[in-house]
Amino acid sequence: MNVCIIGTGYVGLVTGVCLAEIGNNVICVDKIKEKVDLLSNGKVPIYEPELDNFLQRNIKNDKLAFTTNISDAIKESDIIYICVGTPPLSNGQADLHYVEEVACEIGKYINDEKIIVNKSTVPIGSGDWVSMVISDSIEKNNKNKNVSFNVVSNPEFLREGSAISDTFFPDRIVIGSSSKKAIDKMLKLYEPIINQSFNWRDSERLIPKNTKIPVVISDLTSSEMIKYAANSFLATKISFINEIANICEKVGADVSKVAEGIGLDKRIGPAFLNAGIGWGGSCFPKDVSALSNIAGEYGLSTQILNAVVNVNREQRLKITQKIQNELKIIKGKTIGVLGISFKPDTDDTREAPSIKIMNDLVNLGARVKAYDPIVSAALGSLSKKVEICSSAYEAVRGADMFILATEWEEFLKLDYAKIKDMMRSPVLIDGRNYLDKNSLEKQGFKYIGIGR
Repeated sequence: MNVCIIGTGYVGLVTGVCLAEIGNNVICVDKIKEKVDLLSNGKVPIYEPELDNFLQRNIKNDKLAFTTNISDAIKESDIIYICVGTPPLSNGQADLHYVEEVACEIGKYINDEKIIVNKSTVPIGSGDWVSMVISDSIEKNNKNKNVSFNVVSNPEFLREGSAISDTFFPDRIVIGSSSKKAIDKMLKLYEPIINQSFNWRDSERLIPKNTKIPVVISDLTSSEMIKYAANSFLATKISFINEIANICEKVGADVSKVAEGIGLDKRIGPAFLNAGIGWGGSCFPKDVSALSNIAGEYGLSTQILNAVVNVNREQRLKITQKIQNELKIIKGKTIGVLGISFKPDTDDTREAPSIKIMNDLVNLGARVKAYDPIVSAALGSLSKKVEICSSAYEAVRGADMFILATEWEEFLKLDYAKIKDMMRSPVLIDGRNYLDKNSLEKQGFKYIGIGR
């Protein structure tokens, strides 16, 4: 099929590359010419394992192209994906002005029957709203007033760091629409993935399911709710285990054993039960806030969701408290931080717990030195006083303590005997319960974990 992807951010780029890989002709649109030129030359502006290889291969095979010309891309495509950002506003609502701009453009240039796919995470009811915006634009800007289209909700469930695998081997595919014709066409588009019939590439990261992928067919509203409910529930699991971890510290229990014990219950499951410094990223914070905001519009209170956010916020503060308990006075002390991104295998620092922790330490007068395998500059809201180092060893040199904030695999392979000799005081806070506590203690470290 001929597919148009509007927006080459994280979701749009991964979706476009993977749809090209399974045999479709994909054209990706972005209004930033420099970004389009970069992608056209096979260079990826974000870090996502294996994405560059798939992108370059499909450009070479003429299955994938990039352009700033939205009118031609719309006219030449059967299915049009809206993949622009929906960042949170100050009140927690999703900012839909990018979606509205794209919907207006679609209405202006649509030339025959199309399927419009909402891939962006949008508030409940946005499918009908997008239909209205497109219809209004057709009426105002399009010579062909009788052109028809159907809007489909097809939420993404990609995890940064494993987005390629999540696209090819998803837990489920959700398609929401009131049009059987549109649903059937989407099923045809995804048929190679649903039946796992495409020729997947050998890779350590790409592990085929060898079973048919479940498909959930629903109305537009239910499809939109599935996305918000899924992310909010996962955030809830993390906040729950972090609250349990805080109790474990007081009573002398080990949260890792508690998580193992409850995770073996098939009604609970082990995923997202890793205690630590809290969740971040682009999805959980804005989706939990947006769902709470939507509920508020209908006069509903979201006591659980509000608690999930509060626990997550307080969890970051507890790391600073642990540091104060150990060092007493933070001012004038040197603290190393290993990991800046909100999770491993991504360069995304949005809502990263490490950012809040490092900024607090700087404000308390500490010298903060940080290292991340991918993030190599002070980005976003990170204080400019934080020293970005070129290696983990440089980050801990002369430190009174170091914090592991992101569970990069590289940090398992460090020479901790060497690190101990480089530090002023061999104290560490394992903010992800990632390192081997017993081994580090035998080497002379004071190990401080979460809920242990």
